[in-house]
Amino acid sequence: MVLETKRLVLRELTIDDLRNWHVILSDPETMAHYPQPFSLEKTKQWIDWNLENYRTYGYGLWAVILKESALFIGDCGITMQQINGKLEPEIGYHINKAYTGKGYASEAAQACRDYAFEGLKLSTVYSYMKYTNTASRRVAEKNGMKLIAELPDKTNGMTTVYAITLHEYLTVKA
Repeated sequence: MVLETKRLVLRELTIDDLRNWHVILSDPETMAHYPQPFSLEKTKQWIDWNLENYRTYGYGLWAVILKESALFIGDCGITMQQINGKLEPEIGYHINKAYTGKGYASEAAQACRDYAFEGLKLSTVYSYMKYTNTASRRVAEKNGMKLIAELPDKTNGMTTVYAITLHEYLTVKA
C-alpha cells in the first residue's frame, strides 16, 4: 500500500525502518504525550504491531517519507482502536520534531482520511489524543474533524476524541 501527496509518500513500515523510527519514538519531546519515550524493543513492537495490522485489516500506520529527499520523518495511518468501548478506525500520526510546523502531519492525515472514505468506504473515522496535545488537536481540526467527546483515561487523565463522518467529508471535499 502506498499513498502519495504533493510532498509525501506514505508506505508500509518495515523492520528496516527500526533505527530511523527509534530516533523519533525515543525522543522525550516528541513523546511528551505518551507515558514515556520508547525503548528500542518497544519501537520494534510498534513496527510488528503495524505489520500485523496490515495483515489483519489491510492498513495500519504507514511510514511518512519526504518525496524530495526520501527522508523518513514519521508515521501516519489508520488503525483500529478502542474508543469509548468500541473498536473504531482512527487516524494517527507522529512526526519528527525537526519537521513539525510544516503541515506534514495535516497533509498525511488528509490523505489517510481520503483513503478511509474513498478507498475503504468507512462511514466515520476518528482521531484521539491526550487532552494536552494541542498540535494533534489542530491536525484533527484541519482534517475536518469535530470534537465529539472528552473521556476519562487511566493513562492520559483525559482523552479528546475527534471524528468526521462520510457525510461531513463529502461536504468538506465539495
